Amino acid sequence: MNFIQTVVLGAIAGFTIYLGLPFGRITKISEGTRTFLSMFSAGILLFILFDVLSNLSEPIKAAITENKNYPQFFILLGIFVVGFGLGLLGLIAFDQRFMRSKPGAAQPSNPTRLAFMIATGIGLHNFSEGLAIGQSAGRGELAFAALLIIGFGLHNATEGFGIVGPLVGENRPSWGFIGLAGLIGGGPTFVGTIVGYFFLSDAMFVLFLSLAAGALVYIIGELFNMNRRSGLKFYAGWGLFIGFLFGYFTDMILTIAGV
Repeated sequence: MNFIQTVVLGAIAGFTIYLGLPFGRITKISEGTRTFLSMFSAGILLFILFDVLSNLSEPIKAAITENKNYPQFFILLGIFVVGFGLGLLGLIAFDQRFMRSKPGAAQPSNPTRLAFMIATGIGLHNFSEGLAIGQSAGRGELAFAALLIIGFGLHNATEGFGIVGPLVGENRPSWGFIGLAGLIGGGPTFVGTIVGYFFLSDAMFVLFLSLAAGALVYIIGELFNMNRRSGLKFYAGWGLFIGFLFGYFTDMILTIAGV
């Protein structure tokens, strides 16, 4: 698999996110259904968070358990701490400074702004997926790279709904917004594939996953805050439960298939 083929397939894997984004244009649904779908999105993101934390721990643990490389272990651990802090606190600062009408306002972000932040968090996560695709192809592991492309492509299709979940039945997004959200969320897979093909780095892998983890923690908290109304907690709970299981079983199917 040459560079051009790798980049084209990496782009396809990233932009399958557009398959789920049009669901955000659904209108005329009940408040309970809207809450269910919004928390379904939160469930998907919660699973992605667990997946991100699991993956970024692997090179950190390997540095000390397999390689006995203590300097590398502490460097990667430090990168994780800094990246997680920047992802979480940086997104809070960005939200307070640029996305709320009044800095420090107590109300949660409106659904459109929250969808934009979700796309940003998922984009950071997808950059690391692109790195994995590019690094596998660059090392000549063609079969594994092909499996990663298929697996991440399927997974990104579900992430599209994760972005627009808060918008369903609430704020109908324009096609322009959908195009931009897909570029923010899926485009980094394409960029990561290019970078990973030429540059192999555990430090970069850990950095972008830790940034994604920090961002996802804040975003999930905002989704909980937006859907905490007491009369709809039953719908919210079911949405969170089914969304998490949807992400889990999708990932399990891909794992069984060898991705």
